[in-house]
Amino acid sequence: MRVVYSPRHHLHDPDFELTGGRRIAGYEVAARVESIRHGLEGDPVFSFEPPGTFGIDPIRAVHDSGLIEYLENAWQDWRTRGTGTSAIMPDAFLHPGVRVGMGDAPVPASPCGQAGYYCFDTATPIVPGTYEVTRVACDVALTAADGVLGGERIVYALTRPPGHHSARAVFGGYCYLNQAAVAVEWLAGRTHDRVAVLDVDYHHGNGTQQIFYDRADILYASIHADPSRTFPYFAGHANETGAGAGAGATLNQPLPAGTGDAQYLEAIERALARIATFRPAVVVVSLGFDTYGQDPIGDFALTTPVYHEVGRRTGALELPLVIVQEGGYDIGTLGRNAREWLRGAAGLAPAFAAEDIKETVTS
Repeated sequence: MRVVYSPRHHLHDPDFELTGGRRIAGYEVAARVESIRHGLEGDPVFSFEPPGTFGIDPIRAVHDSGLIEYLENAWQDWRTRGTGTSAIMPDAFLHPGVRVGMGDAPVPASPCGQAGYYCFDTATPIVPGTYEVTRVACDVALTAADGVLGGERIVYALTRPPGHHSARAVFGGYCYLNQAAVAVEWLAGRTHDRVAVLDVDYHHGNGTQQIFYDRADILYASIHADPSRTFPYFAGHANETGAGAGAGATLNQPLPAGTGDAQYLEAIERALARIATFRPAVVVVSLGFDTYGQDPIGDFALTTPVYHEVGRRTGALELPLVIVQEGGYDIGTLGRNAREWLRGAAGLAPAFAAEDIKETVTS
């Protein structure tokens, strides 16, 4: 299986985030991807390759030009006119209630105001290498998509940072540009056919949903923690099923705290049945491992063996798969869990016997 990877992800290296009112060391760190890389390198099934270069046009097809321009210039502008801190973080946000009855707000001239205009949380700082790295992440995803169009059945885009929280005109949730959505749009334009998204990250992919919410040719199927209790809070409810031409093309399955293997497999079966009925040309998987029972920011109880089974059932669709890495923050197990999921998708036996895996589920 081809794995598209770039070491340039190290250039994005925030040293903190603000979560729940606390300044903490960031969870979205370079060691996440390196754990997966090390977990796959010893397995001859996987071969690594660098990404190609696809330019800005595929990103412009998905994201608002104002957001792209902001991300491109934010750090340089911050150096000359900002507060001098080591990262850009909003101190005010464009909450919809601020402008009720008054029309749209203009983009502020202040760098602090611009941050709150385009970012929706306090966990997604911009640092010197952020824009370059998120552009590379899009190239990684597009290279994987191009490989599938070239005849590969499965290609894995080992991307960082994640992307599925970034919507058309805003960013947040550790995400800046939405590389999965960029790949989906690029594939739809080249196949002139339907594309399905299977999002199995612990957190709902609010950005991907928003971008394609009114599209009949894009199915978005997500299995995630109930947003009534966890990030992103304001999207991902079961009654969100699409709008306009896209009515019925969104399937959300929010699950309770403590969700284990059996309950998760039931949800996967529902999502895969919906995808099979949709009959897409390609499936893009937003792959997250923050569903794991030891993940520090999740509350599901999945075990390593179930990742192989989820991958196996996804591969059994017998559709081309572009797999794009999203979340997962238990660094010590990421490589193992990714290896099992991907081997399952490829129809290969598990790499580890269940009795050899020592797990302590914390949920």
